[in-house]
Amino acid sequence: MDGTSVAPAALPGEATVLPASPAAPATNRLALPGAQLAPAPAGHQLSGDLGHLPIPVGPVAPSQRRIGETGISVLPMALGGNVFGWTLDAGQSESVLDAFSAAGGSFLDTADSYAGGRSEIIIGNWMRRRRNRDEMVVGTKIGKSADNPGLSRRSIRAAVRASLARLQTDRIDVLYLHFDDAETSLEETLTAVDEAIRDGLVREAGFSNHAAYRVMEARILAGLLGTRPLAALQNQYSLMERTGYEGDLAGVARAQALAVMPRFALASGFLTGKYRSRADLGGHRRGGESSQYLGKRGLRVLAALDRVAAEHGVAVGAVAIAWLLAKPLVVAPVASASTPEQLAELLAGPGVQLSRQQVALLDRASAGA
Repeated sequence: MDGTSVAPAALPGEATVLPASPAAPATNRLALPGAQLAPAPAGHQLSGDLGHLPIPVGPVAPSQRRIGETGISVLPMALGGNVFGWTLDAGQSESVLDAFSAAGGSFLDTADSYAGGRSEIIIGNWMRRRRNRDEMVVGTKIGKSADNPGLSRRSIRAAVRASLARLQTDRIDVLYLHFDDAETSLEETLTAVDEAIRDGLVREAGFSNHAAYRVMEARILAGLLGTRPLAALQNQYSLMERTGYEGDLAGVARAQALAVMPRFALASGFLTGKYRSRADLGGHRRGGESSQYLGKRGLRVLAALDRVAAEHGVAVGAVAIAWLLAKPLVVAPVASASTPEQLAELLAGPGVQLSRQQVALLDRASAGA
């Protein structure tokens, strides 16, 4: 690996990510493809016990990162459930879920509107059959479903209970507000979310698709109302979509020490490298979403990803995830996979430690949007 690895200092309220202990339980570490440990090179004897420390070669096992104040900790990648019940049927979805769990993954991301609720149903059935609910961290979003639209108190109460039924669980670990409901006062929304938390139905809550000023307003109102402040932020953020988050929203997230979960971390699959020409878009249901990125900037980003991926011996998508994890406050990028093989490539991302030079290369290549 070239250059010096970046280990940014933790911000107030941000979990400090330390190397995982060799004695850590297997359930707390991702089984990374290609991860291995090598002894210290001959002639490089280190003083004290440091001489016995292994040197990482390729991806290393990442440590967990924390969400909010309730002790929720997750490995730094969330499995997106937006394809469950849409491009993947129940059996295909469960194959991906099995692979994610077997690799040590725990954070699942879905929404009550994904595939008309089928995504939550598939996840709920899978957890029931595997009897692993307590091993998983489930995040879902409410506000966009046809049955319970909006973020009024009535809609929130009904949506939470409907999601709990579909997920076959007694609590939602992270509840996101899927959009900013201009027709409902923020006071009503925050009070309803706080009620769900106090009732034990929700552990932590977060924003999704909210502007910086609304996130600030919500924190001020939470202080005045005495409600639980929202602890997480899920907005579009990737090498192809930077300006919507970087700037005011990132500044507010830093000020409030929010746990940031970038969604569309792979830019609808473009950052996996499988779409490099118009011809590549055909035959893929998500190809149309990636077509917007096919241009000089997109190809420049892919060229930079190719270079860094070759230096680390990992897939292009893994580097796209590693770039996000090198940014302050990012806890778990959200990425979906269609097959266990695709997932294995992405799971290497949290273990890739980018050098400063590599981060700068990717920053320059992706500048401009």
